[in-house]
Amino acid sequence: MISYNDFQKVDIRVGRITRAEPYPEARKPAIKLWVDFGGEIGEKRSSAQITRHYTPEALVGRQVLAVVNFPPRQIGKVMSEVLVLGVPDADGEVVLIGPGHEVPLGGRMY
Repeated sequence: MISYNDFQKVDIRVGRITRAEPYPEARKPAIKLWVDFGGEIGEKRSSAQITRHYTPEALVGRQVLAVVNFPPRQIGKVMSEVLVLGVPDADGEVVLIGPGHEVPLGGRMY
């Protein structure tokens, strides 16, 4: 088990996808994302294996939750700065997690 203090170390924020592009160079089908977390954090990049349920065009404007305090990670040619969160469906394909209502960008999950 972890303590609540351990959980607090993971900084999960809400952001809005401002840009999304196919990422055909990835080993597994993926989409490059640009996510705006508002003033304090700004816009960050990510790569996500979410092509089964999403197209780049349908993602723009969507609010998502992401971990913003992991170190950047090189994913092929993309430097992924945040980890966009999702859960697997019955087939193991990622479904994104986001707020059920519009919320301010940069809001922290508690």
